Amino acid sequence: MQIGSLAKATTHFPMSIGSEFEGKNFLVVGAGVTGRALFDFITRHGYPVEIIDERDSTAKRDIPQGIDGEKTIAVVSPGWRMDHPLIEELRRLSVQILSEIDFAWKVKATLAPHQKWIALTGTNGKTTTIQMVESIFKASGVNGVACGNVGRTVIESLENGFDVLAIELSSFQLAWSNLPRFEAVALLNIAQDHIDWHGSFESYADAKMKLFHLSKLALVNISDATLAKSFQILKERAPHVKVVAFHLDTPGPGELGLVEEILVDRAFVPDQSEAIELSLASDLPSDAPHNLLNSLAAAGLARALQIEPSAIATGLRGFSLDHHRLELILDQDGIMWIDDSKATNPHAALSALFSFDRIIWIAGGLAKGASMDELARAAHRRIEAVILIGTDASLIKEAMLREKPQLKIVETDPGLRGKELMRHVVTVAKALASSGHTVLLAPACASMDQFTSYAERGEAFSDAVRELVAS
Repeated sequence: MQIGSLAKATTHFPMSIGSEFEGKNFLVVGAGVTGRALFDFITRHGYPVEIIDERDSTAKRDIPQGIDGEKTIAVVSPGWRMDHPLIEELRRLSVQILSEIDFAWKVKATLAPHQKWIALTGTNGKTTTIQMVESIFKASGVNGVACGNVGRTVIESLENGFDVLAIELSSFQLAWSNLPRFEAVALLNIAQDHIDWHGSFESYADAKMKLFHLSKLALVNISDATLAKSFQILKERAPHVKVVAFHLDTPGPGELGLVEEILVDRAFVPDQSEAIELSLASDLPSDAPHNLLNSLAAAGLARALQIEPSAIATGLRGFSLDHHRLELILDQDGIMWIDDSKATNPHAALSALFSFDRIIWIAGGLAKGASMDELARAAHRRIEAVILIGTDASLIKEAMLREKPQLKIVETDPGLRGKELMRHVVTVAKALASSGHTVLLAPACASMDQFTSYAERGEAFSDAVRELVAS
């Protein structure tokens, strides 16, 4: 059955999702994962709904003729630009427009009024950190789940009886959303990404920092340069928000930090002159600086929910990093082959580059408007050769050669795709690498020019390493 044909489908057991929605018709904008989840939810609760997506043949391509704007609500999936002609037309028709997050928050008041929401955002580390929070939930017996920009959508998670939703939020979701009030949030880091969508770094950063104002308590990584600069301004503009700093130094009163090799809490304690141990760095899946910060953020969110330190330690100790995130594929003949395909922007790639020395770096793809200059300045001493792939390979080449003019750079055929491309890349890397090198796939770019996703890119690399190197 086509989605677009389900215009007025109703369930046999319709249930109100809030008095303000009675008598309303719905439009869902976007037929991706979020849009389909929204359509299913609204249909199941007995409300008239149609789905619009100009690029999906199973959905309507245009706004239905003759709609009554006063009786219509449009729920917009993440990723749709606010100035898209279809969105502008909805505004002209006086249609109320809600993000999935704002819609779910309104529905929550009726269907799950006692459910607590926590959230986090950042340029990098969001998925790892929110999965850490979920691991802590399991260790502590909290009936909670990670959702949002990872796993199931928020609207799918709302009705499943969870006491707590731990929500990963992208800049797209935050740009569209204004209504939720979270028990606690964490801001992990902010660096250039999605500039093509937001128009400027300032607009992108503003979307991320909006989360700060939507909470009772905010954990802020002051090891991050952008957040450190904004820290005092955020505190002054939102005096209603309790602010907790976290970083990799010895924590002061009211902060989380690191004492030697111990993650320490001086914020959620009866007496801030004291400190509570949260975890040993050696118990974490990686003691790289960015992973220590992710662990502190996850622990802080858990402490904001009054979860005991012992459960936090157990949850972090039992956590494993996701595929394609600093994943060791092979360690052979003194050469490590690392898949960090999930590094889809320069900030994420920089974290990976800082984790190793003597690197043969595989990079390139779609830069999404981001500059590579800061990455090149910071990491060029660690990089001994670069193998370039993808549409924006020249951006990386130019940035690297400005910092290291004699750097060995190998450019690949832009016409290659998928497995064929990665077989070629691994063949080149094998010829360049010797004992002591790390061959690192950390592209600093999105993948959709030559792969269907960063996961396919990582799998193609891993398969080629196992086939051409391990054997």
